[in-house]
Amino acid sequence: MTAIKESSTIQENKQYALEKCPVTYVMEKIGGYWKPIIIYHLSGGSKRYSELKRAIPAITEKMLIQHLKQLEADNLVIREAKPVVPPFVTYRLSNAGNGLMPVIEAMASWAFKDKEDGFNAS
Repeated sequence: MTAIKESSTIQENKQYALEKCPVTYVMEKIGGYWKPIIIYHLSGGSKRYSELKRAIPAITEKMLIQHLKQLEADNLVIREAKPVVPPFVTYRLSNAGNGLMPVIEAMASWAFKDKEDGFNAS
């Protein structure tokens, strides 16, 4: 993979945005299509990989694995593996991940209201 120049204008602008705009910081952690959906599904408690895959059937295995790893690296999700055969791995929200629940719940509330308003407008 190509190394990123730390002194590039893009990197400087990104760093400036992260420092000055808290929304940029949040989007850096949970941005993208799938991460908020994964967090939403983990809000009910620990889930195994297969349970997440069933709960989010449209996500590919590659994307689910990739985003779970990123969420774990950002300390939003905790991965617990038990040393048994076959492997028993569960994912749950960390304290930081649980701290995002008001944001995720606000998104869900907005979605329900917007969908309802859309149906009533017809």
